[in-house]
Amino acid sequence: MKHQKPRDEENRGKNNGSNLIRTNNNNNMRKKKRLGGGGLSLEAFANAKTKGDFYNPSLIKKQKEFYKNAKHVKKYKNLLKQQSQQHDISSAIRSVEDENATEDGSRMGMNKQNKKNPGIPSLKEMYDKKHEKKEKERIEMQAVLQAKKEEREKAEARRKAAREKMFKKTRAGQPVMKYRIEHLLETIQNSAKN
Repeated sequence: MKHQKPRDEENRGKNNGSNLIRTNNNNNMRKKKRLGGGGLSLEAFANAKTKGDFYNPSLIKKQKEFYKNAKHVKKYKNLLKQQSQQHDISSAIRSVEDENATEDGSRMGMNKQNKKNPGIPSLKEMYDKKHEKKEKERIEMQAVLQAKKEEREKAEARRKAAREKMFKKTRAGQPVMKYRIEHLLETIQNSAKN
């Protein structure tokens, strides 16, 4: 801040009462500005309370839900519009095809049905090939699943037998060590082979 001379020093030679009052008023004005100025207007004060800068989880949740619903509604409307356009286009294409078919039918008559193009497979043949291919794949999948199921059952039976042997007890209630030692020996031999 620049150093300013007080107005009293400027007007030192002039001793007017009115100038002193003015300088006193100016000093008072400066003090008020330092304390915060003229304050807030009534409108600014009212609007300051309604500001939405605070954190409100329920309000945020409602807004998210609103936007989510709006997005779903927009998608739904777009789908309806697309379906109506497709329906209009498909109906127009059908009407043109019907007109062409009636014209071709009147010109050619039964010649089209009698002549078959040997190079182009019919729809029924294509359907049969596709159906057979799917059937083969299904049978193969069933065979693979059946093999897995049998393998799983065998492994479960082996585990069950081993568990029964491990839990066998003597008359005194002590575990039978014969089966436990056999199990340890098998695991050691398997680890040595691998």
